[in-house]
Amino acid sequence: MTTATDTGLPCFPFTPRGDRLPDEVPALLRDRPVTRVRTIAGDVAWLVSSHALCKRVLEDDRFSLKKTSAPGVPRQYALTIPPEVVDNMGNITGAGLRRAVMRALNPKAHADWLERYAGRLADRMLADGPPADLRRDFTVPYSTGLHCRLLGIPVADADRLYRSLHVAFMNSPRPIPAAALNWDRDIAYMKERLDDPDTTGLMGELAGLRGTPEYAHVSDEMFATVGVTMFGAGVISVMGALTMMCVTLLLDPEVRDWLAADPGLVPTAVDELLRVNLSIADGLPRIALDDVRLGDVTVRRGELVLVLVEAANHDPAQYDDPHAIRLDRPNAGTHLSFGAGGHYCPATALGKKHAEVALRVLLERVPRLDLAVPVEQLVWRTGFMKRVPERLPVRW
Repeated sequence: MTTATDTGLPCFPFTPRGDRLPDEVPALLRDRPVTRVRTIAGDVAWLVSSHALCKRVLEDDRFSLKKTSAPGVPRQYALTIPPEVVDNMGNITGAGLRRAVMRALNPKAHADWLERYAGRLADRMLADGPPADLRRDFTVPYSTGLHCRLLGIPVADADRLYRSLHVAFMNSPRPIPAAALNWDRDIAYMKERLDDPDTTGLMGELAGLRGTPEYAHVSDEMFATVGVTMFGAGVISVMGALTMMCVTLLLDPEVRDWLAADPGLVPTAVDELLRVNLSIADGLPRIALDDVRLGDVTVRRGELVLVLVEAANHDPAQYDDPHAIRLDRPNAGTHLSFGAGGHYCPATALGKKHAEVALRVLLERVPRLDLAVPVEQLVWRTGFMKRVPERLPVRW
């Protein structure tokens, strides 16, 4: 899909670093809110950066998520999941499983457990003493533990499922052989849980639907796919966002101290910390289903459009002094970190509660949490759909 006139295009994504906004973003917002870029896969895409245009793309049915997995379309990177799974919530809704999934994602069902589990992890970290790796010791087990609970599978199995995500969320120009191996193994695991009478939670509820007249059309493969995708997409999203919220607080002790002194501010602060969050390392992809005028350009049918959430969330046309963290910002909740439109994340409320509890527990138990290494020594994961430091050493 490359043409001679496309050879000088900037490559996207710009940087894996999550400790600062990419240098390219201010110029994009000011001069080129819709511009062409070269993707990891080598294809050409339209990169959209302003809040208004990003929101429009996400809400406009003429931009399709499902079509991004179709054969022959321009790609952001190679698929690491079966093409038919890309529109996961659409498939869940089509199979009549949305109600069961939404019940499992109800934050009220998990709030007390989150409180206890976060406290247990924080206390264990304190007992072991500094320095600690906040990812390894807290944000990863806290996030995987929640998803094991909502799926109704043993928390002891979290590590075997989490190891697949290091490959499943890679950004690669070529297909990854390990991705299919991991997918098949994890599908087999979820099928075993369907057959296990001790399975509770969402997988237990799905097991109870098998063979009933209303769900005779739903295969075990589909039931298992719900479990695999819920764990994968859920864990990597909330772990990435929470880890990067912690990075924000570690780099801004004034905000950390403000929240530690007044934990009642944490629920309000979550949206602002999500707004400035840089955990989304790629663009939210859509394929144009028709010719669409977008800003000053015409996006042609079949072209790839990438929504740059980090730019939209720092757009001065939407947010006054967008680089400042304001815990009382009145429109912080308009951020696009959970998407928008038909593919707005169904786990938004649970994701916010997950972060709220974690931050409050950490700041209550470890109010002087600080980086244990210079920020320049953080190693950022490359070729990955989320920005996360490989390790997050902290002290107190």
